[in-house]
Amino acid sequence: MTSRREFLSAALGLMGPVLVRAAGGPRQILLIRHGEKTGDKSDPHLDPRGYARAAALAGLFPSRFDTPQFLFATHQSAHSNREVETIEPLARRLRLEIDSRFADEEYAAMAEELLSKPVYSGGNLLVCWHHGRIPELAAALGVSHPPAPWPDTQFDRVWKIEYSGGGVKFTDLPQHLLEGDS
Repeated sequence: MTSRREFLSAALGLMGPVLVRAAGGPRQILLIRHGEKTGDKSDPHLDPRGYARAAALAGLFPSRFDTPQFLFATHQSAHSNREVETIEPLARRLRLEIDSRFADEEYAAMAEELLSKPVYSGGNLLVCWHHGRIPELAAALGVSHPPAPWPDTQFDRVWKIEYSGGGVKFTDLPQHLLEGDS
């Protein structure tokens, strides 16, 4: 039996990019990829550099980006808990809960919720997701021409989506958190 969330995710995915915003909607959504992973495909965790990136992530706020009031990560699967692990140190620092209810393929349902629920109106949100789905997630959040996902070995980007005056502005920015970042 298909759950309501799975049904909505599939239906929204078939419709293409969806932009259903509550009056005011969020002010800004930041999309990031999880930190570095081990070379073992069966290992669902970050590698040491990934944990270092997770620890350094708090340095982006408020120095380079507005501090998020809401945090989201892909729901844990048998293959990955890296998204939650990446933003756990930030969640502790900001004293925020991580909403990880949505599975990787449920990006459209999550986007619809972020854009339509009044609780997120005017807010700054941070979403940590699997990089292969981030372009689709960005499109579901109203970005008209999101770039392709960054390469498999790149973990240091922030896709900033700003909502203002009925428009959507997209910017691809470097994190500059660790030695060797782009």
